[in-house]
Amino acid sequence: MSKVLGLPWWLKLVNPVVAALNRLELAIGTQHILTVRGRTSGRHYSTPVSLLTVRGARYIATFPWTGWAKNARADGRALLSRGRRTEHVVLIEVPLEERARILREFPRQVPHGVHFFRLPADPEAFARAAPELAVFRIGRHAE
Repeated sequence: MSKVLGLPWWLKLVNPVVAALNRLELAIGTQHILTVRGRTSGRHYSTPVSLLTVRGARYIATFPWTGWAKNARADGRALLSRGRRTEHVVLIEVPLEERARILREFPRQVPHGVHFFRLPADPEAFARAAPELAVFRIGRHAE
């Protein structure tokens, strides 16, 4: 298996541009803007994410050490935006034994996001990386 190394250094520079394009309804591919509350600061942080859909449920894959993943674990609530549409959601971390099934879909549904994981664009490579990645199911938030 290829080693999952981490996100490229330049991503923090590009994310604000992607978020601005998204707000202007020029979203790229499956990208949405995820806004989570900081676990210590209470401030809101936004980051572009790509969604995938498996059996009617929506998911987001990431590295478990990203700030938004840590914040999602702490709060479980978020805002998910695409263009001018925003929805309140809950983020439920998927157990390890279920991740491979979902991650196999990532290179098929989010081909533009494969290079961020530094894995081959092969569904089985993503399935094998399941222990090194976090997957969150997006649920409806009952307000």
